[in-house]
Amino acid sequence: MRLWVGLGNPEPGMARQRHNIGFMAIDTIAIRHGFSPWRQRFKGWVADGVLGGEKILALKPATYMNASGESVQAAASFFKLAVEDITAFHDELDLAPGRVRVKRGGGAAGHNGLRSMDRMLGTPDYWRVRLGIGHPGHKDRVTGHVLGDFAKLDRDWLLPLLDSVADAAALLAQGKPEDFMTKVALLTQDAR
Repeated sequence: MRLWVGLGNPEPGMARQRHNIGFMAIDTIAIRHGFSPWRQRFKGWVADGVLGGEKILALKPATYMNASGESVQAAASFFKLAVEDITAFHDELDLAPGRVRVKRGGGAAGHNGLRSMDRMLGTPDYWRVRLGIGHPGHKDRVTGHVLGDFAKLDRDWLLPLLDSVADAAALLAQGKPEDFMTKVALLTQDAR
């Protein structure tokens, strides 16, 4: 079993914020691949399904971004998952809008959801699907940028990105992150 975590904030008024692109990606994957209905568990919402022959537990923590690790740790502990079976889908300032990178481990780079996961899991050695939202240009504008809603023009790249991540998700489940990134790039090249 693999645990795929979408990072975001649970309030309905925050649903369209850039910081919630992780929730958006996990929702799109769950819908596209016929996962079970969402239900409350592990201080969040879970849905499960099968992708690329692998059982996937999708998790959206309801603990708010800064305490995401509490929900992740509860689910990982219950299922006795190794840290390498956990993948976090999150917003990434240092990637251009619509770009995707997958990596294992690394620093939190100021991302409070990742920082919380590192603290609760005791290691940063889980997988990350970094979903580019772009940088606002100056560090003083970062908070407003990530907590701001996607603009209407962003839909031109955001919706194709979310669809492409869902279309390529089986490759990620099969442990083929390079193939996943290549397929997402090919599927989204016209949208950028």
